[in-house]
Amino acid sequence: MTRIFRAAGVAAACAALSATATVAAPNAPAHSLAVQAENPFAGLFRSAVAAFTGNRAPVPAAAVAAVPPPSLDQLVTQYAADAAADTEQDCLASAVYFESRGEPIEGQLAVAQVVINRSVSGRYPPDLCGVITQHAQFSFVRNGRIPMADRASEAWRKAVAIAHIAEDKLAQADVRSDVLWYHATYVSPSWGKRLTRQAQIGLHIFYS
Repeated sequence: MTRIFRAAGVAAACAALSATATVAAPNAPAHSLAVQAENPFAGLFRSAVAAFTGNRAPVPAAAVAAVPPPSLDQLVTQYAADAAADTEQDCLASAVYFESRGEPIEGQLAVAQVVINRSVSGRYPPDLCGVITQHAQFSFVRNGRIPMADRASEAWRKAVAIAHIAEDKLAQADVRSDVLWYHATYVSPSWGKRLTRQAQIGLHIFYS
């Protein structure tokens, strides 16, 4: 009980000091009165109240807003996994693995985004596995079947993460939503001349 009264007394003192410890800058215009200087001793009182009551001061909203979003590297580390969440994600991870496992993660994300772009374009099958296994679209596919990746490898774990990130739009790929094609820099397919080159990421050139 004594503890409660002591905390209440400190809280009251803190409130009284806080109420009198803020002043506007000299000759400040009316709209700048919100910019106030606080007596540093008020902070000591608030700390004492927190110690008595066990309460913590709330984190200012500005501080929360200032926290940057996770980088692509951080997201890949967070979502790396031995297995995909479902069949569609497994197909997408396989495409990332076989098409771009030696590429920077930005390039891997761009490859995943192209597959997703195709699935919503109306020009290709509406599901990711259908896009990937469509005849003569991805060279790693054999007779409509996706080969088995080395699922014990770090490259596969990373591919699963990239598929997850792309599906859930956790990071922005460096290709636009109308980019539906790409090829490696060491080949020069005739169809590339009929399309609009949009970007090169690693060893892949992307087109719309």
